[in-house]
Amino acid sequence: MFLNKNVLITGGTGSFGHYIAKKLLKKRPKKIIVFSRDEKKQDDMRYEFRNDPQIKFIIGNVRDYSAVKVALRGVDVVFHAAALKQVPSCEYNVREAVLTNVIGAHNIITACREEGVSRVISISTDKAVKPVNTMGMTKALQERLFISANFKTRKNFPVYACVRYGNVIGSRGSVIPLFRKQLEHGGPLTITHPRMTRFVLTLGQAIDLVFWASVKAKGGEIFVKKLPALLVKDLAEVMAQDGGKKISVKNIGMRPGEKIHETLISEEESMRTVDAGSHYIILSHLTDADPGGHYLKHKKVEIFEYSSALAQRMTKDQIFEMLEKEGWTGNTNHEELI
Repeated sequence: MFLNKNVLITGGTGSFGHYIAKKLLKKRPKKIIVFSRDEKKQDDMRYEFRNDPQIKFIIGNVRDYSAVKVALRGVDVVFHAAALKQVPSCEYNVREAVLTNVIGAHNIITACREEGVSRVISISTDKAVKPVNTMGMTKALQERLFISANFKTRKNFPVYACVRYGNVIGSRGSVIPLFRKQLEHGGPLTITHPRMTRFVLTLGQAIDLVFWASVKAKGGEIFVKKLPALLVKDLAEVMAQDGGKKISVKNIGMRPGEKIHETLISEEESMRTVDAGSHYIILSHLTDADPGGHYLKHKKVEIFEYSSALAQRMTKDQIFEMLEKEGWTGNTNHEELI
């Protein structure tokens, strides 16, 4: 899939882009292009990867079609991770969220078609399912753009698909680095609702899902990894206890646009979902079934809603083990992922 290929990562200096660049190097691509708008983060990343000449950097914004088109020349595979993803920020800056998450996605789709890219994977979120906030609504539209793009392209080029997952442990702007900073200042750890649940996964699991989807995709699918969920209050209490001091957990109320529970697959989507073992595959809503028969070997699921309220719940011991494995326990000075 990646041997001697040119791969472009939009939003390449973010948590996902940074990590997938490391993993891609092991697959011996010809070139990895990091496309992002942050000059400082590119400079830091360029220094980190100074011994890897196959990684190239282009400053640009997915909102700028001409910049996107130039960056895509000669590219074989695209991972589209550029997004505005902070829920409160998107609530207060709706237009900006639309420009990046929707218009930016459309620019990627169109430019990939024009430049003959073979495979394009968009990184989506559980917030795109039954969305109640701007971030989720724009990501839902982004998914629709990618799915529909498969029916507006010449034969075999490109294949557009999406992956959808929950909260990545330790990613920039996520709750675990926030709790860590609050611990360092003596607390309290702040939660927004005592019943709030979230799906969680590691960056490694997210990258594995993306690679798996890259190989598996025929066009128009949404790939979902089966994930555990946790009670955010339990996470806060585990981290507070691990701090070694008496740290309180305080409920400060829900932020604008927040949901109590997240959903990875809706009841309606489950009617066109197949079970691939450790993953679910949601087939396109724009076709009657699986026209190529690619997924006949997989079992169709019963009608259900894959919600963090109903998913397998992690115990506090399991939460601690997860944090310990990922380096977020004890007094370790763990840097937040870039």
